[in-house]
Amino acid sequence: MGQGRQEKVATSLAGAVSEEISASLAPVDAELERRYPGDPGTRQPVHTVYVPGDAFAADTVRSWGDRALAALDEHAPDAASLAAVLGLCEELAEPVHARVRAKLEREPIEDLRVDFEDGYGNRPGPEEDETAARAARLIAEAYRDGTAAPYMGIRMKCMEAPVRARGIRTLDIFLTGLMESGGLPDGLVLTLPKVTYAEQVTAMARLLDAFEKTHGLEPGRIGFEIQIETSQSILAADGTATVARMIQAAEGRATGLHYGTFDYSACLGVSAAHQASDHPAADHAKAVMQVAAAGTGVRVSDGSTNVLPVGPTAKVHDAWRLHYGLTRRALARAYYQGWDMHPGHLPTRYAAVFAFYREGFEQAADRLSRYANRTGGDVMDEPATAKALSGYLLRGLDCGALDNGEVARLAGLTRADLESFAAPRRGDLTAFA
Repeated sequence: MGQGRQEKVATSLAGAVSEEISASLAPVDAELERRYPGDPGTRQPVHTVYVPGDAFAADTVRSWGDRALAALDEHAPDAASLAAVLGLCEELAEPVHARVRAKLEREPIEDLRVDFEDGYGNRPGPEEDETAARAARLIAEAYRDGTAAPYMGIRMKCMEAPVRARGIRTLDIFLTGLMESGGLPDGLVLTLPKVTYAEQVTAMARLLDAFEKTHGLEPGRIGFEIQIETSQSILAADGTATVARMIQAAEGRATGLHYGTFDYSACLGVSAAHQASDHPAADHAKAVMQVAAAGTGVRVSDGSTNVLPVGPTAKVHDAWRLHYGLTRRALARAYYQGWDMHPGHLPTRYAAVFAFYREGFEQAADRLSRYANRTGGDVMDEPATAKALSGYLLRGLDCGALDNGEVARLAGLTRADLESFAAPRRGDLTAFA
């Protein structure tokens, strides 16, 4: 403020007017807080790996990593060969290849779902009982000995009448087994598939509430993902967006909306040759999911490709290019998670994710640094952009694309600083003052 006469400040409204308006909007304030709490600020895995219940074993995570490394060694053994397959620029080739190898050695799977639905099928009751109990024991052991993926859980059968009782029983056996093996792990994730009506989500919430009460757990301790695989889950018979009602029906337990590429496509009559995550029907469904989930703390995940990178090198390279392209396309559309169905998908999952964050992190770090220090630049950023920039850097750090040291060096900010920029809810600009 320059020197000189101080301006006179005048108002016309009595203080009571502001107080009355605030009182009238109090119910809206409470509703916004309840329905739109904002992102939870926790790590979001870059993918989910599905393994049939009968195929899941104690060494599944390590086995997938070893098979992915073997595929990389056979079909793209060095940075130049991987760059040639995927079209990586020279600057990215070496760091991306090195980080992919390191990731496959250190943490090949970020999120694993033991599948009791499509990947498992209908088995005799005693067999599924035993498989569910075994899954609980192996996951509990993995968390105890440090070999678990950061997130692990099961996909049960859906809430439709023919398989409802079976799905509930499998979930009960699995959760009870975890409790008997020492309790529920922090990384526990459950997936409810083929959800069509919000009432099915309500039923799942009630089921988990009953389990928590039985075991004296904190209310709301167990969350679950909602899998979007039917047209009715996007558009209800009355023309409203069913998925928005599903989020509310979960009563705070919904953690994610996962798009089911092939079931959803088939539901709309898309022929098998054109069922893919970049089909216009898929784009529409995910756009509705994204808008419905915005601000609620529920995260959106893309689906998968069923083109497997197997066979001769030329065929593997074709599958890798497809998977890499679909993953990059999803990331640009803010779908930061997807499904991987084969160990051969892991190299291109991580190559796509690492390239996405590494190619833009210097610019993002510079823009955020200029914003934090109010030094300006060629882009005039706002608080919402600073939030997006910090979220971008945090996701890159979480998956291993970036290191704390290089981000701190370029941005002059610690991880705690990034989290403070990423944290404010809509309308809360105090962190940017």
